[in-house]
Amino acid sequence: MTNDEFYIKRCIELAEKALGQTYPNPLVGSVIVHHDRIIGEGFHKKAGEPHAEINAINSVKDEDKHLIPESTIYVSLEPCAHFGKTPPCVLKIVELGFKKVVIGAMDSHDKVNGKGKKIISDAGIEVVSGILEDDCRELNKRFFTYHEKKRPYIILKWAQSADGFMDKDFKPIQISNSLSKQFVHQMRSEEHAILVGKNTALHDNPGLTVREIEGRNPSRILIDFNLEVPNDFKIYNNEADTLIFNSIKDSEENHLKFIKIEKENSVNQILEKLYELQIQSVIVEGGRFTLQQFIDQDIWDEAIIFKNPDLHLENGTKAPDFDSIPQKIENLRDTEVLFFKNRGLD
Repeated sequence: MTNDEFYIKRCIELAEKALGQTYPNPLVGSVIVHHDRIIGEGFHKKAGEPHAEINAINSVKDEDKHLIPESTIYVSLEPCAHFGKTPPCVLKIVELGFKKVVIGAMDSHDKVNGKGKKIISDAGIEVVSGILEDDCRELNKRFFTYHEKKRPYIILKWAQSADGFMDKDFKPIQISNSLSKQFVHQMRSEEHAILVGKNTALHDNPGLTVREIEGRNPSRILIDFNLEVPNDFKIYNNEADTLIFNSIKDSEENHLKFIKIEKENSVNQILEKLYELQIQSVIVEGGRFTLQQFIDQDIWDEAIIFKNPDLHLENGTKAPDFDSIPQKIENLRDTEVLFFKNRGLD
């Protein structure tokens, strides 16, 4: 591993500390190095707050500030060049006159896309990009998918028995264990939104929040064309913002937003709306019908299946038809967790 790779790896580690907290902004980490000594580091914590580079600059001790013009600043994503809620980071980098700037991945966002790098090199500062680029893109897979494919990053998730059922005799049953429940709640806190269809809402009455861990509740998305889910169900409580895709009305009521769409081609309409609303990632939690629509149209990026190899339910709702090969399998005690990536989208 080269020096540059070592420090970009540290940028990624820092950035990951804010997973789930920065929407709609990307995850970014930054490190300032003088003669192989880290004199400052920081990461972007939340939209509207200072960016990673500024936090790194501010963390440099007073007695080290004079070293900045002889230092290299590492950043996992191309520094921003536009005025948003905060001023452009490139201006600060140029103003302080760093000796060198090392960038992990370039930013495909229209407002940046090479502009940050150009401003830095036009100022006569040496700039290198594409260091551990794949790792930096993986860190921001949600952000890149959203800006490049104009849709959220889609994660399919369900639990099934050894014989491929999601419930017992069409009634809810605990398939996975308490450890996997914590895993799911952690996952929810990291993604922007979580989606279920009407049948799951009626069948399981889920709250779709993060109760088992400390973390933010994702936005909830319900597909309910005829508005059949009663408004005293948990999905309507005020613990999270909730979008209801339906064919009856467009309206906003406190934390609820009703969005009218057609039944035909509904998945694409939903994704277009979510893109407009700047939702960068969605966990599709089911049920079978909803999951199968995403699978059949090949609109998914990752899938996670919780499988109980000792549980045979014999009758009930069949798990979706899904013939991908898992990328890896982990065990959470007696539950197998199968992880899939949609390689067709690479």
